[in-house]
Amino acid sequence: MINFPKPTVEQFFRTYTISDFTVSADEKRLIFSSNLNGNVNLWAMDLPAGFPYLFAQRDESVSFIKIDSENRFVLAGYDKDGDENHQIYALPYEGGLPQPLITGEPDEKYFFEHLSEDGQRLYYVTSNGNPTFLNSHVRNLEDGTDTLLHEGEGGATQLVAVSDNEEAIVYSRALANTYVTSFVKIGDETHNLTPDASKVHIASEPVFTDDNTIYFVTNYDSEYNYVAKFEIGSKQFSKVLEIDNESVGDLKWHKESSTFYVATEKGVSDFLYRFDLKMEKPEKLQLPAAIIDKIQVAKSGSLYLLGRSATVPHNIFRLENGGDWMQLTKNNVLGLGSEHMVEPDVVTYKSFDGMEIEALLFRAKPENDNGHTIFWPHGGPQAAERKIFRSMFQCFLNRGYSIFAPNFRGSTGYGASFVKLVEQDWGEGPRLDCLAGIEWLFEEGISDREKLFLVGGSYGGYMALLLHGRHPEYFKAVVDIFGVSDLFTFYNSVPEHWKPMMERWIGNPERDKERFIKDTPTTYLDGMVKPMLVIQGAKDPRVVKEESDQIVAKLKDAGRDVEYLVLEDEGHGFSRKENEIAVYSRMLEFLGKHQG
Repeated sequence: MINFPKPTVEQFFRTYTISDFTVSADEKRLIFSSNLNGNVNLWAMDLPAGFPYLFAQRDESVSFIKIDSENRFVLAGYDKDGDENHQIYALPYEGGLPQPLITGEPDEKYFFEHLSEDGQRLYYVTSNGNPTFLNSHVRNLEDGTDTLLHEGEGGATQLVAVSDNEEAIVYSRALANTYVTSFVKIGDETHNLTPDASKVHIASEPVFTDDNTIYFVTNYDSEYNYVAKFEIGSKQFSKVLEIDNESVGDLKWHKESSTFYVATEKGVSDFLYRFDLKMEKPEKLQLPAAIIDKIQVAKSGSLYLLGRSATVPHNIFRLENGGDWMQLTKNNVLGLGSEHMVEPDVVTYKSFDGMEIEALLFRAKPENDNGHTIFWPHGGPQAAERKIFRSMFQCFLNRGYSIFAPNFRGSTGYGASFVKLVEQDWGEGPRLDCLAGIEWLFEEGISDREKLFLVGGSYGGYMALLLHGRHPEYFKAVVDIFGVSDLFTFYNSVPEHWKPMMERWIGNPERDKERFIKDTPTTYLDGMVKPMLVIQGAKDPRVVKEESDQIVAKLKDAGRDVEYLVLEDEGHGFSRKENEIAVYSRMLEFLGKHQG
């Protein structure tokens, strides 16, 4: 018999990402963005069933895809090497090379928001002329004229919905992740969608069901997001649909049947409902995946969904009325089925103050277990570790590492009060939640005190640095992936349109100087004595390269064992498959070197 070796690192990382999709109005073509050929490009499939083929070649991250309703052209947004300065390009419906449509200087942003039903007017938001608060425009694609619709002020302001008659426009204003107000503008009149815009809440995902009625998602006066309604004529706000202990995330409208599709989030999983406006209660639908990344409802009533699970990567599915889900793509781990993967246990533990923290525990299979555990604080921080497929997790599990990922205070999916707990407290409460999780691992016998590694990216990288500096006795070695190393420098280096939210998010470096010092990882350089691997994208606009440069330089000056890997053509993440393979191979090598 032929004996095959253990799956290689590359097998896991030849799994591809599907980051977005759209379906043509006639449902004959599905277009999606994926790194199928190593870099992110647009791919297409001819429905009802077909083989994916390259649709547009540019080798850059894609921010949106939009097909004209009459199948005359396709619009897409591209950045450059992960710099997130997305601009708008056009392609013929048959595909090809993207052509610049609404673009500017390399450091400017142009975000697509809406295309009129006749395909003649394109609504967009740009940093050009207003990099901090953003401006909204409409471009006439017939004659090329461009009209300024709204100048943002007070917070990053984006156009988010346009009525069918194009007389009413909804804008959102972001003051923090937890404070996003929305208002509708009709001519010179402006009305907030919620009764009191001064209250901290979110109002998002607006949908015009007719020219006078806006449905949207909000948590106004509530712990969890629900569906609300605003009548323009009467200026009346009302609640429409609440689901106990679940937060509404996405809202899609099917005009022909007067039906909403409502995606909700609860902790580590998602749920999906169908809600006819005449129904007393929504109908809960079975899901083909644990997590919903996007839904689109076609004119026919068919529902398309991009989703993933802990053991299955991104795939696109279709649900026809009264039928079952059909999987349209087949994105698997090369040569391996779900039975070769690890499904996480959902566990809870008590933190330092008695607060209950939920976490995902991935246990390496006994035949692979090397006795070591990776502690993984997630990014965000106002995000959560959920039941999503991560090539890194499944590869490292296959190599014998168990993984523990806590949803510390500040994580989403547990109510508005919980997610706000990280605001102006990046380094105290969440850090103590992490320590309580580590002690729980030891008390439960899941991890040995001498066999714990620390790995994190973005905010998780910040937390990895902070935990390392303040509590090095817990860890054998540390990996920081584009993490914030200094709150003072981070405050001043974020993208311009983030700056209005920094006060509420992390505080003020002058007023809160003592706390900034206390919560800054570089304050604790003396404690960073364990071996470290630092990874950074050179084009990262969120956590700029200088954040990693400065801590690596200081650690090297102190004679510490630190390795530094810079990816010249990446931003805040990995869009190029060869980079991803190189990074995680290097991480495995680093962890293996420090197991003894």
